[in-house]
Amino acid sequence: MPDRFPGYDVLAKRHTPSWNETTRRVIDQRLALPREPRFFSEDEWLTLNAICDHIVPQPRDRSPIPVAAMVDDKMFRDSTDGYRNAKLPKMQEAWRRGLHALDTEGRQQYDQPFHRMHASEQVALLTKMQHGELVDPAWGGMPCEIFFDERLAHDILAAYYAHPAAWNEIGFGGPASPRGYVRMGLNKRDPWEAREVPPDAG
Repeated sequence: MPDRFPGYDVLAKRHTPSWNETTRRVIDQRLALPREPRFFSEDEWLTLNAICDHIVPQPRDRSPIPVAAMVDDKMFRDSTDGYRNAKLPKMQEAWRRGLHALDTEGRQQYDQPFHRMHASEQVALLTKMQHGELVDPAWGGMPCEIFFDERLAHDILAAYYAHPAAWNEIGFGGPASPRGYVRMGLNKRDPWEAREVPPDAG
């Protein structure tokens, strides 16, 4: 993937007017997250990591964003979104049930838990989940397609794009505190924002 913001590192804003002490503290905590699970069991953790590898495949030219660890931290702290689809159980229960059901489906269809399946088999099972085609009793009445859209994809993508390495990829300046953003129109940028190099630039 071409670097659309060459030389940009959002962490260089640490001691500029863009970030205050609260922002620095939040980012430091995010970067220091434990890489071992505190909420998920060993089997759940292995399945979650395998899922993350498909939902947000990462470039090889930088250290990977610890997406599974960020999802685990959200579950560990029970940091809910403040709302949920009534067809889903509470967040932590939805994740435990969904991962267990996915492993159950894997054993029935491919004789392996999800994390041991071939990558193409994993993609096939995730696609069936997204399309609402998984109906094993292990789902406990939870619609697999709603779990996919509103928990699995939602939490994994939110974790990925909450990390500074992802901000560098999209030229995001991080939290708008205390400086904020001024030029809010289309194709406008503040002078302290990253400058994008178009993909077709010579």
